[in-house]
Amino acid sequence: MTRVAVRDEHVGRGCADSIRAVTYNQMVVQMGNDDATDRIFHALADATRRDIVTRVMQRPLSVSALAAGYAMSFAAVQKHVAALERADLVTKRRQGREQMVRGNPEAVRRAARLLDEYEAIWRGRIDRMHDIINDDDEGESQ
Repeated sequence: MTRVAVRDEHVGRGCADSIRAVTYNQMVVQMGNDDATDRIFHALADATRRDIVTRVMQRPLSVSALAAGYAMSFAAVQKHVAALERADLVTKRRQGREQMVRGNPEAVRRAARLLDEYEAIWRGRIDRMHDIINDDDEGESQ
């Protein structure tokens, strides 16, 4: 739910001195579980983790195969995979002696939907600013 309040005020000593001021209340946005959202975006904030997600979305890979692609230790890659698991962006399952990592397309879609919602909020704000500017321009030309 999004709430925005706009209040117009005329400030000044007389009509000739009046200035139009617009006050916006803070926008309140409810986008689901904040902890889950934080985990998703924290996980995606790291370039290595984004690369891991991209790779395992194409096909499942073992942690060993993932680790071979980076100039870091196996343990460091395991920590990245663990952060992605906490965010539900990947799942890890034992297959024989290996841990196979698979991407979770639904979690990626959820992150994309959140970004779409934020984009819609900001586009709405920009549209309202344009409306206010255009109203001011029309008022000055009269």
